[in-house]
Amino acid sequence: MPSPRVDAELLASHLVGVERGRLGLVPLVEPQVIEAYRKTIEQRAKRIPLQYITGTSALGNIDVEVGPGVFVPRPETELLLGWALAFIEGIDRKPPVVLDLCTGSGALALAIANARPDAQVHAVELDPSALAWARRNADFRAERGDTPILLHHGDVTDRSLLTELDGLVDVVVANPPYIPEGADLEPEVIDHDPHVALFGGVDGLSVIDPMINNVARWLRPGGGVGIEHDDSHGDRVVALLEGRRVFTDVTPHPDLSGRPRFVVASRALSSHRAPCRRSAESVPADTGRAFSHPLRAE
Repeated sequence: MPSPRVDAELLASHLVGVERGRLGLVPLVEPQVIEAYRKTIEQRAKRIPLQYITGTSALGNIDVEVGPGVFVPRPETELLLGWALAFIEGIDRKPPVVLDLCTGSGALALAIANARPDAQVHAVELDPSALAWARRNADFRAERGDTPILLHHGDVTDRSLLTELDGLVDVVVANPPYIPEGADLEPEVIDHDPHVALFGGVDGLSVIDPMINNVARWLRPGGGVGIEHDDSHGDRVVALLEGRRVFTDVTPHPDLSGRPRFVVASRALSSHRAPCRRSAESVPADTGRAFSHPLRAE
């Protein structure tokens, strides 16, 4: 939803270097700051994403750098992050192995690595421009003391991708391109987010469908997967997972507004175990940070 006042306050807090809630405590600022503020407001009025103007976006307890050529993380992905961290809590193996598909800026993988320094986190990205942003963010987080993640350049639908991880991954998270082609999108999205990070074919499933085959071989028995999707085809993602006998406990999750947002499943302990479906409430997560354009994430 449009949030002009929130955006204006976030731009001001970015320029003066204080938290948004402390803006009222800032004394008079220099004329050059006022001029810079006017310029950022003009940029935002042109529907340039807020995060492109400030140069950062938040997920979990970290900020990552974003800009032209990479998808901006959305607040909905906080819910997928919350599910993943809760699932990892129940893993006995050390280190837990995590695989983030279509990582984009690296935000989800890096947020998991920050929260779980004991985890071995792999992240895959196809687009070279986005991968460059992910490497930049990964290097920065490693310099800040986080456990380094392992970045891979590849196509998540490629059956030969990361065969060395077959049967070894505890948690797979995926925020792939899932918007159906021709969807009506806000200017911040269609004019700025990379199209390769947005669209998943006519039905929005051209990446998710073949990707699920790879997820099945990567997960160890008892491992879990969470896939973010468009709110128009949540039932179809559920059906794709339920159609594979290796998955069980297929569970749809809504976002904070009640729309279908992501689906989770477990790798069955036995290939003969029939899948079952559950319903779920959204996973609590910190969504206190404001964003200019909620939609999907890469």
